[in-house]
Amino acid sequence: MSSTLPSALYESLLLKLATVIEITRENEGVANVQVKQRLLQATNDFRNSLSQAKELATTIPGGEFTVYEQDDVIEMLETLRERKRARLAQFLSRNITTAHSIADMKMEIDSMASTPFGS
Repeated sequence: MSSTLPSALYESLLLKLATVIEITRENEGVANVQVKQRLLQATNDFRNSLSQAKELATTIPGGEFTVYEQDDVIEMLETLRERKRARLAQFLSRNITTAHSIADMKMEIDSMASTPFGS
């Protein structure tokens, strides 16, 4: 099964229900075979799509959590995100040696290396 839900299936449910209602309302009092057949076909189409949508909804990963458990997981993730943001802000506030100061340090080391001992 794919990891994403087929949104077209869920979007089509309302249209299929509207079709069933429309056939019912348009043909009130009319009981011919064609009307019954159209109504049966539209009803079965809606029922099958609804059944498929229910099946997909119940097999969503993480669907075994209650609403309260989902809220707890969301709260933990938000807390984790805030901690990471705080650590990032702390890291960014540190004094970091720039490339310019590194070049100065290299020059000092080079000048020390070229200085003869004992002078």
